[in-house]
Amino acid sequence: MNLLKAVRRLLGHDDLPEGFNGRLDADEQVLATAALGGGGHLVVTSRGLWLPTPDGVRRLGWHLVSKASWKNGALEFVEAQERDVIDGAVLIADLPPQRLRLTEPGRVPEVVHARVTGSIKSRHHRDLPGGGAWFVQRKVPGRDGIVMQVRADPGTDEAALRQVVGDVARTLKLS
Repeated sequence: MNLLKAVRRLLGHDDLPEGFNGRLDADEQVLATAALGGGGHLVVTSRGLWLPTPDGVRRLGWHLVSKASWKNGALEFVEAQERDVIDGAVLIADLPPQRLRLTEPGRVPEVVHARVTGSIKSRHHRDLPGGGAWFVQRKVPGRDGIVMQVRADPGTDEAALRQVVGDVARTLKLS
């Protein structure tokens, strides 16, 4: 290992795996990498998770990782999908959980946990007709400020949700 690689490892930064075809932002740092059981790599950066796709890789920003856990040799995570914006607040919906088996996880589980929890600045659940909603303020990697995300519980009345989200967003002057 050359001196630069040794210093990078001491500082907690990994190198990109051979064959990685993503384009990191200029200030994006590689924090951890792991080989996947089915081939390819998971790359964890200061901006998010670089996930393998049939066409190469894509980055999932930390603010769109709803949940992540390490179980039985696999990273399990839930990706949030932005579905609408109301006065600056973003309505999100969770996609089905994904599971990536890591052959040698290294620091990936710890780094992912720290980044997901570190992106959350506050969270509050509000009861609404038919259910409720989580109001979560999160930091978006690479941007100043925070975003208000709202995830409705199943069965929540959509009109009531939209009304409350608009009221909260206007009160907080999000737009």
